[in-house]
Amino acid sequence: MKSKHIIALDQGTTSSRAVLFNEHGEIQGIAQQEFRQIFPHSGWVEHDPHEILSTQLGTLTKVINEHKIHPSEIAALGITNQRETALVWDRKTGEPVYNAIVWQDKRTASICEDLKAKGLENHVRKNTGLVIDSYFSATKIKWILDNVPQAKEKALRGELAFGTVDTWLIYNMTGRKVHVTDYTNASRTMLFNIQSLEWDHELLKVLDIPQSMLPEVKPSSYHFGDYLTEDHLIPITGVAGDQQAALFGQACFEPGMAKNTYGTGCFMLMNTGDKTQLSKNGLITTIAWGLEDKVEYALEGSVFIAGAAVQWLRDSLHIIDHSKDSEYFATKALGSNEVYVVPAFAGLGAPYWDMYARGAIFGLTRDTGKEHIIKATLESLAYQTKDILNAMQEDAGLKLTRLKVDGGASANNILMQFQADILGTDVERPEVIESTAMGAAYLAAIQIGLWKKEDIVKNRKIQKCFKSEMSDEVRSKLYNGWQKAVKRTMNWID
Repeated sequence: MKSKHIIALDQGTTSSRAVLFNEHGEIQGIAQQEFRQIFPHSGWVEHDPHEILSTQLGTLTKVINEHKIHPSEIAALGITNQRETALVWDRKTGEPVYNAIVWQDKRTASICEDLKAKGLENHVRKNTGLVIDSYFSATKIKWILDNVPQAKEKALRGELAFGTVDTWLIYNMTGRKVHVTDYTNASRTMLFNIQSLEWDHELLKVLDIPQSMLPEVKPSSYHFGDYLTEDHLIPITGVAGDQQAALFGQACFEPGMAKNTYGTGCFMLMNTGDKTQLSKNGLITTIAWGLEDKVEYALEGSVFIAGAAVQWLRDSLHIIDHSKDSEYFATKALGSNEVYVVPAFAGLGAPYWDMYARGAIFGLTRDTGKEHIIKATLESLAYQTKDILNAMQEDAGLKLTRLKVDGGASANNILMQFQADILGTDVERPEVIESTAMGAAYLAAIQIGLWKKEDIVKNRKIQKCFKSEMSDEVRSKLYNGWQKAVKRTMNWID
């Protein structure tokens, strides 16, 4: 019998990746391709939908060819994706009517203010688990319908389709036959009732979005459709938004288990089981996954700018050549110069939810050098994580003994040690930090009976556990400085 492989398509904010797994859940290969970030105006962020598709399919083809895999040897595909990013396209032509509006985009802040003025905050919180914010998809759809010529009329005639990135990929990979999403991505639109598992009619009406635009919603482990390549059909059987996929890949299957992913943004999720738990501390409630006729939920805290802050050091300030150089320079500034970087380039996420905050650097003195700014930028990831963990522990009524970490920046030892220090909690890094891709692969494999949830727990190995070495006094002093810095960035834009 030919060996069976699972391929996870990991469509992220700055790059598309394809990760090849063998039947034992071991990574055999990775292909990656970056794509353009489009900034038409201050605070606006867009992607070209065709680039999203071409880079994703390009990496899939590359990983298959490089490892000489015949399509018949691929048992299934899993998809995990940047969430909240909104795409609208013409059903007849398949052509997007506008660029993808990215989750970081701030252009719809005024629409959000109108919704708040109409008293919809409680309805949104209770039914979608979210807060009213330009981060989510709903107001992006409204903006496209209101601002693209003929879009509203076409939508009313049923000629337009909306999707998050998973929906766009599946639609194109199935020859434009399947218009579908999964529970996790639907729960990020601010249009989906996470209790009844249906699109919310009141919000659609208020935002003037025809329901005919919206995809069908299915469990995260499900046969979504088939991708035809070389006359061979490969089933697409797992779909989850990137952070829920990472929660699954980290085997956070019990209530109270939490993980933090250090990617473009920084996202902490805690499994809360089969019941929704609404936050009193600025967190959001989201669907963790739909599996085996059961939906599980999670509390989530979102940091909008994490790894993107390191990219800012590289691409905008040009004070490092490569992202990994940040660790080297940070070691040169250890134990000196209390500088704080608040990377609120896209406002502040949980627990502050301030769309009008902007980035700043505090504590500069004459002897501040680039190494201090680099170190402070790395530390901002850890401080923002502490903000969220404090809120999460208060909501859940428990104290975490260890935090599971993954994502690109979790490979940075300086950052992970500081994270353990500022939390006063063990930080556990697995051998394989590709938790997002692993989660998508496992969801796909479970649907076809190749693996079980127990296999994820069994296969997970710890590479390093970072333990706090900081005194309570120093921790408190540093964190108080961070909170003071954050307060001074808030409400910067009138």
